[in-house]
Amino acid sequence: MDKKQKIGNYRYRILALLMFATTINYFDRSIIGVMAPTLEKLFGWTNSDYANIMISFKVAYAIGMLSMGGLIDRLGTKKGYVLSIGLWSFFGMLHALVRPGWSVIGFAAARFGLGFGESGNFPAAIKTTAEWFPKKDRAFATGLFNAATSIGAIAAPFVVGWIVHEDGKNWQIPFLITGALSALWVFLWFRMYKKPEVHPSVGKEELAYIQSDSSSENEEKLPWKSVLGKRQTWAFALAKTTDAVWWFYLFWGAKFLAETFDVNIHNIALPFFVIYIMADGGSILGGYLSGVFIKKGWTINKARKITLLICALIILPVAFVAITDNKWLAICLIGLGAAGHQAWSANIFTLASDVFPKKATASVVGIGGMIGAVAGIIADFALGSVLDEAGNSGYFWAFLIAGSCYLAILGLVHLLMPKMTPLDENLNLILE
Repeated sequence: MDKKQKIGNYRYRILALLMFATTINYFDRSIIGVMAPTLEKLFGWTNSDYANIMISFKVAYAIGMLSMGGLIDRLGTKKGYVLSIGLWSFFGMLHALVRPGWSVIGFAAARFGLGFGESGNFPAAIKTTAEWFPKKDRAFATGLFNAATSIGAIAAPFVVGWIVHEDGKNWQIPFLITGALSALWVFLWFRMYKKPEVHPSVGKEELAYIQSDSSSENEEKLPWKSVLGKRQTWAFALAKTTDAVWWFYLFWGAKFLAETFDVNIHNIALPFFVIYIMADGGSILGGYLSGVFIKKGWTINKARKITLLICALIILPVAFVAITDNKWLAICLIGLGAAGHQAWSANIFTLASDVFPKKATASVVGIGGMIGAVAGIIADFALGSVLDEAGNSGYFWAFLIAGSCYLAILGLVHLLMPKMTPLDENLNLILE
């Protein structure tokens, strides 16, 4: 205990800000998914209309991931994060101005801006984690702030159910709430954030701990194009294609429950609470588990990949969701899949900072996020078309793929990056 007190813990205050930002991010992102059945009736959308609105978000997210990651590496975490949250908050509130006569175009435009702004959250957060935590603690730290995605997703149905009527009255208000929260976050971020090596609140013991398993880097900027030719970049990007599964739960989950089990806007809160509290547990435990393995003396390569294998096996049962007629069994299976995904995600994010130098981390995370968004676009297009043509039987294939894809992807990641050998500040392999 004394040793921990001497080391200091200012890094956890920075981590708390990452959790706060990610909560706002996912609250903004989740609102439309919770209200989807109500908005569809209010505005007369088809499944394809809704899919196109979701695709608009993901197209912008893909573009933003590719550009925002590199921009954050150039601007630095402090300025880059503020730019990101400012953009997504503005376009999040813009949803409230959409009118029925142009609802599909209006929502698609607002979602496009929201997606571009929100694309900066994870590159900035992963870069911050790499700056503030040693490698042995990064998966756990990532698991903690990644768990905030579920806090935002849990908050959305409770706020929506409290404010919005079943006929759609007051639907605009939830989109306006995050403006005030974002303003508070920006104030705290500017007040509290500096790099640890120049932060007056970070003692030399804590700084030594943060830098204990990382080599010092020069200040020369790396263009994002420099990481494109690295197999490690594409191993990470391949692992991020599973983002499509997470977005399926987030944006289509309420619709699936509404159409299959008659869950409406006022009783969706408890099912979402169960699903995303399980996801929270998965995120934290997944990050903690690989850290335990590393502290036992396992290599980072073995610790991360064994943890990912455990995650993939936990996720398998979600393939059976669409063939059960028991509402709570379906909800618990989705929750299990969400928990496994968040544990997977916490470890996948750390792959970028395990292998790449800190100054390239946001760029790599951005490229991977772009690939994940493209996978989500393809999934949305396919699912919307299948549901309009074949009805709810389309969910069978969606859940089957959601449950089985992780094992195959992990095998391919291992082929691309069998040893996870770190790269130096010039992106050359560090020879042991």
